[in-house]
Amino acid sequence: MKKLKITALLAVLAFSPFYANMFTAETSIVTMIADAIKWKSESIDVGNIPQGKPKLIRFEFTNTSAKPIVIENVAPSCGCTTADYTKTPILPGKKGFVEASYNAAAAGAFMKTVNVTTSESKTPKTLSFKGVVVS
Repeated sequence: MKKLKITALLAVLAFSPFYANMFTAETSIVTMIADAIKWKSESIDVGNIPQGKPKLIRFEFTNTSAKPIVIENVAPSCGCTTADYTKTPILPGKKGFVEASYNAAAAGAFMKTVNVTTSESKTPKTLSFKGVVVS
C-alpha cells in the first residue's frame, strides 16, 4: 500500500510541470485573441438626440495583432439601426470603424447594441450606445 501511494505521488509530480505549461499556453492564446482589436470605446453615451433625425455613432478600433483583420459581420439589435463598417482588411497597427445610424421614432431613453464578428474571433463583440430621444 505504501508503494502505491509513493508511485501515485511520483506520477502527480512528474506530470505537474507539463500541465502547468499547458494552462499557461491556453491563457496566452486567449489573451492574444482578446488583444487583437483595441476599441477606442465599446460603449457610447450620445446624450439627447432629436426625434426622427438619424444619429450617427462611430466606434473606432486599432488592429493590435500581427496580421490583417477582416470584419465579417455587423448586426444591429433592431430595425431602427443600420450599420456600416470598414470593408477592407485592416492591417496591423491600422485603424478601422463600425458605424451605427440610429433613427428614433419614439421619445424617451434608449440603449441599443451592435454585434461585430471579425476574422480573429467568431464570438461577436457587443458594442452599445445609449441616450435620450427628445421630441
